[in-house]
Amino acid sequence: MSKECTDCHGRGYEVISTEVCPLCKGKGKSKSVDFMKISETEIDSLLKTGAVCEKCKGKGTIEVTRSCEACEGLGKIYTCKVCGERIHDPQDADEEICSSCSRSQHVYALDESCDLKDVEAGKLYHGIVSSIASFGVFVDLNPHVRGLMHSSNVEVQPAVRDAVIVLVKSIKAGGKLDLIPQTLTKYETIEVEKELILKSSSEIDTSMKGRLVRIEGEVIQVKQTSGPTIFTIGDEGGFIPCAAFESAGKRSYPLIDAGMIVSITGEVTPRDEQVQIEVMSMKLLTGEKEAAVKSRVEKVIEEKATPADIPFLIESDIMEKLKPRMLHVAKEIKKAILHSTPIILRHHADADGITSAIAIERAILPLIRDIGGADAEYYFYKRAPSKAPFYELADITRDISFALEDCARHGQKMPLVILVDNGSTEEDVPAMRQAQVYGIDMIVVDHHHPDDIVDQYLIGHANPAHAGGDFGVTAGMLCAEVARMINPSISDTIKHLPAVSALGDRSEAPEAERYISLVSDRYTREELKDMALALDYEQFWLRFSSGKGIVDDILDLGDHKIHQNLVSLLCEQANTMIQEQLEICLFNVKSQNLSNGTIMNVIDVENYAQKFTFPPPGKTSGEVHDVLTKRNPGKPVVTLGYGPDFAVIRSKGLLLNIPRIVRELREEVKGAGVNGGGHLVVGSIKFVEGMRTEVLSKLTEKIAATEVEY
Repeated sequence: MSKECTDCHGRGYEVISTEVCPLCKGKGKSKSVDFMKISETEIDSLLKTGAVCEKCKGKGTIEVTRSCEACEGLGKIYTCKVCGERIHDPQDADEEICSSCSRSQHVYALDESCDLKDVEAGKLYHGIVSSIASFGVFVDLNPHVRGLMHSSNVEVQPAVRDAVIVLVKSIKAGGKLDLIPQTLTKYETIEVEKELILKSSSEIDTSMKGRLVRIEGEVIQVKQTSGPTIFTIGDEGGFIPCAAFESAGKRSYPLIDAGMIVSITGEVTPRDEQVQIEVMSMKLLTGEKEAAVKSRVEKVIEEKATPADIPFLIESDIMEKLKPRMLHVAKEIKKAILHSTPIILRHHADADGITSAIAIERAILPLIRDIGGADAEYYFYKRAPSKAPFYELADITRDISFALEDCARHGQKMPLVILVDNGSTEEDVPAMRQAQVYGIDMIVVDHHHPDDIVDQYLIGHANPAHAGGDFGVTAGMLCAEVARMINPSISDTIKHLPAVSALGDRSEAPEAERYISLVSDRYTREELKDMALALDYEQFWLRFSSGKGIVDDILDLGDHKIHQNLVSLLCEQANTMIQEQLEICLFNVKSQNLSNGTIMNVIDVENYAQKFTFPPPGKTSGEVHDVLTKRNPGKPVVTLGYGPDFAVIRSKGLLLNIPRIVRELREEVKGAGVNGGGHLVVGSIKFVEGMRTEVLSKLTEKIAATEVEY
């Protein structure tokens, strides 16, 4: 662009003064003439008027000038038509582009959200050839903006889908763009977005139907439907679905996946009494923009994930000391929900493990539904029992397999695994190491005696041993309180679960009696014991199934009449089978007195107990132990139920440390492959079948050397 210099009026110089012409000495006439260089007409004029001085043109004076400083001698003020900066170089002035822009011109790329209002005449744009006609070439600047390069301006015919750079010469009536192709070797691309105020998902509602909005956040889930691709976006306000359509069933924005930070522009559309955004443009954010969005979202999530620091249902010095760890566990679980991280809840397949899991389940499912919708629990939550009191390799293998399938099918993140009533011991480490390979976070709430080695694989770990307690504070007690920290509104619903847990795990801790007393107005001790027995019995037949619905009815979380009838029936069946098993086993129990005064009872449950039915070997040994303990009041009693390659230990009145005994046996009985664990005085041991005699003999020696309580 240019305009006439006002200082020199377009001449390019300023007159300083005038002086006498040095050639004609002020006369204006030339002293000599070269007749060979003038025409006949000029000769006639010369004869009439005389020869005019060539220097002053007959004036006798000449002007003394200097170059105009304002326009630098150009006569005009030139500015760059690209950047608007002043042009000083005469060569650049010819093309009205400064040297900087001539080296790297700006070429604009229209975002998909832009329309004709965002296009300016005189600017360069990226485009794609969409079609070719006899009169010119049509070029799309984005899916909504098209222009024409007239054939008179096209020297080299492009092909459809070719990328081109065009100059918008003019915008004609009706929004028609007149384009001129440009060939540039150096240029800088500038992204053009629709100028919109950034919105939070919480600010978008049905009243904004049809409005264009922009949001920034994390891709939580990608779900391909038979129509559009649904991207669930999480920001500081919550979550909102965004529908992008390329063609029916085809994945839109295939390079955008869960966990990425994006900017989305689209139209607000009501759907099923909620809103979603019909995506016009989606861009991956990186660098400083990505970090800023992450920081903004994470700050809000940290605040929302803060658990409720409420009083416990009962008084407990152990839990008060453990409270910081419990609050941390609750916060990590809430953060996972707010990030829409899938949750796998693993629990030991007994009454304590089941009540632990159901307490957590009741707390988190309403939150998962609030964030992800009514069907979110089917995508973001799974509960599964573990047969062993630790996280087995079979468990982690199934969990990783399902997680990878969900990741591929639904674009989900890898899950958070919550282990309750298991997860604290060295036996859990092999599975935890596999989880670590896939970046799976893990949390443990357990009361089995913990090994320090597991903590390196966990983001949260609450165990009464961390506060000087023992297994008497059950996992069900801890999980009920953690559940209340996550969602206080479910307190009344689950407050009987710790009592069921305590009776199911035969806890003798003071906390057990307090939880039982807490719900004595609703349930008798026998009713609570029956719930625990019904859980053990039903889970035996459920195997690896969660038993959703049936478990809820057993725990009186549904129809109360069904609960009463179901528990009564299950306990009748369970007690009948237990009695039949006891009649067989008690007849075959062998007892001996050990050197420390302990009565040791052994039963070969492989050969002298019914197999593949209820009660299983562990519970069979426990039932036999209860009977023999009652027969020997005030005496230390150990019951050992063994099979070809395992032994189950139940004890009363001894200061056993079964995890330590397992480690010692592993070292002392070479070639036996000893492993196992459990609580300090209740546990199980595995070994190779051929070394059974050596292992059981050494185990008996260690029990005989154990200090007794009475």
